[in-house]
Amino acid sequence: MNTSQPLHLFILNSATQQRHQHPHPHRTLLVFSQGLFFLLILHKAITFTLAYFCVFLQTEIVLEIWKTSIMEDNDSNIRRWEDLDIDILVKIFQLLDIFQLTSGISRVCSAWRMACCDPLLWRTLDLSLLRSNFIKIPLEPFVYVDGRSDRTLTRILKISLGLSRLNIMTLIFHFNLYVSDEQLTYTAERCPGLRRLVLPAWNRIKKPGMCKAIRGWKELESMTMPSIANPPYILEEISTHCQNFSELKIMGPCDMFFAKSLAVFLPKLRVLSLRCSILYKDVLIFILDNLQHLEVLNISHCILMEALPAPHHRRTIKEIDVSICQKASRLREFLTCMDDACVMCQRTRNDEGLVRWYKYEEGLWKTDEVRSLAL
Repeated sequence: MNTSQPLHLFILNSATQQRHQHPHPHRTLLVFSQGLFFLLILHKAITFTLAYFCVFLQTEIVLEIWKTSIMEDNDSNIRRWEDLDIDILVKIFQLLDIFQLTSGISRVCSAWRMACCDPLLWRTLDLSLLRSNFIKIPLEPFVYVDGRSDRTLTRILKISLGLSRLNIMTLIFHFNLYVSDEQLTYTAERCPGLRRLVLPAWNRIKKPGMCKAIRGWKELESMTMPSIANPPYILEEISTHCQNFSELKIMGPCDMFFAKSLAVFLPKLRVLSLRCSILYKDVLIFILDNLQHLEVLNISHCILMEALPAPHHRRTIKEIDVSICQKASRLREFLTCMDDACVMCQRTRNDEGLVRWYKYEEGLWKTDEVRSLAL
């Protein structure tokens, strides 16, 4: 082979010589194919070598930059993560949810720990992203919660309440987060300045546990609760220990027993929301007549019923009559919606006055026409 001759010309000349020496066309094609295969292998080898060289070169450059950064780290002009202003760290941490805040970032360094304990992060402890893994059972408390689910809630509560340093003012639980007595008591002891409680599920909370928690929340002003069979005990505790209490939202039907309990124990209630439930006309009139300090009443999307003598028993009221409107005229806001075209009104009717929130959009249960009660 002539070393000055290009490789591809050498292969072509060899193929030509072979053709003259062996004019058989198949032999010529074989030699030519072998030459192309050799070229392909050579091309791959060259490409791999160049790629390896580029990686090696980039690695050397990165190493050089890393070495330079280490040498410059001793320079007073270079700021490290722990030197970042606490206010900036707090602004960043405000973008995180409860899972991220409790994932261990407080253990990165002392500066991050200090930022994680800032009161701005803990005005509200929002656990509405967390829900129990449960099944319904026929006996009290009518739900069985998986042990792993319970341990997860306990862990998040311990970390959150430890970082909050008694600064929590609003506490929000998901409507499918079933808190135990022990968890509620532990929480109440570590947020004594609580002003707003959103706790739609009470299945696992017994009377002593709830009463003990309320006694510790002397600053409580607002509560979202389920409809319960025996409301006097909790309303009496609120009346005795929560002097600033003024707002109540009931997620479920409010019967005459509940309404009378409100009038006895919370006569100075200013805001009441009964949305998306069954409400009887005589209960509504009783509330308007006996809660003299009431300023805002929300019965949006309620099924308004009227009791009738047998055999009819009851009928649905399609429009609010003049007498109710006159009684409600003293209120600052009387919020109603009984429109057949309204989606929420349709859902309340389809669910027979006890809305199954899990069937609908996530977060829909948080809405309320009263701005101070919406989440």
